Amino acid sequence: MKIRQCLRDLAPYIPGRLKAGAIKLASNENPLGPSPKAMEALRECVAGVCLYPDNTCMGLREALAARHGLGPGNIVAGSGSDEIMMLAAAAYVNPGDTAVTARETFSNYTFVTRLFGGEMKYAPLGNGFFDLEALAGLVDSRTRLVFLCNPNNPTGTCFTQGGLEDFLRKMPPETLVVSDEAYADFVDAPGFPDSVSLLAKHPNLLVMRTFSKLYGLAGLRVGYGIAREELAGDLLRAKISFSVNLPALAAARAALEDRDFVEKSLAVNREGKAYLYGEFDRLGLAYYPTQANFICVDTGRDSGDMERRIMELGVTVRPLASFGLPTSLRVTIGTREQNRIFIACLEKALSE
Repeated sequence: MKIRQCLRDLAPYIPGRLKAGAIKLASNENPLGPSPKAMEALRECVAGVCLYPDNTCMGLREALAARHGLGPGNIVAGSGSDEIMMLAAAAYVNPGDTAVTARETFSNYTFVTRLFGGEMKYAPLGNGFFDLEALAGLVDSRTRLVFLCNPNNPTGTCFTQGGLEDFLRKMPPETLVVSDEAYADFVDAPGFPDSVSLLAKHPNLLVMRTFSKLYGLAGLRVGYGIAREELAGDLLRAKISFSVNLPALAAARAALEDRDFVEKSLAVNREGKAYLYGEFDRLGLAYYPTQANFICVDTGRDSGDMERRIMELGVTVRPLASFGLPTSLRVTIGTREQNRIFIACLEKALSE
């Protein structure tokens, strides 16, 4: 058998590492675990797992549509937002087409583009932020997708409503702009885009959200896209059957209504962010002020070496060499105790 040429040099995704007994602050998960209401829904649905789930995901789509003031035809549910971006590439990318994104961002944008024979073009971040002007300059007649990560993974920075509107006005109608807003729930900066409100003017916009971060359901894999109905219909043509499993659908619907858990999670994140800022300042480490549930901190050391040493001391974090940031780490904002343990491990690793 001969593998397709476009896959020969395609690097697999490298997730945050697990280590038995270590605190995991490597993958931007909710340190409080899942929503209690989601757990209750999971227990109640177990007896039904002998049956296929609703292939249309209609109950969840209706709940999400009501939340965003749209119709269920504007929502595409998937196995994590990763499936949504893959559907976009499957629907629109032909061999030889191109996509555009930042160099220092989530690697799956490149993966899904190259999976379907496309080529990725990159613009470097500008001081940790997506450089929308530089990205627009890379778009040409072959560009089918533009991936924007807002807030950006791994820097936690975000651009504004005005910046997004100006960018969209520059895009040709045959170029799909994918706004990945996996961390949007954590944003407290003024001016963050109300991307859904722009769908009426921009039929080539796809907004992605996830239940993996704020809602604590990373292991169940539930995400969704928001788009004009005709665009959503194109994505559904590429979707495999039953990709969102029954427990995932039940838990996501329940988690969506658990406002107490949401508020508690956001409060823990705000407190942890302030604590880590103070500790990084005390240690003299540069970092990007974040609008997400993680912080990108520059240790001034090889990130792989620092990650291994901190892991040996009891905490896993994410080295960012693969993102193009060779001396930086990305650390999930954890609970008060987890954050304190991480700082102790970091300080010890820095002293060696």
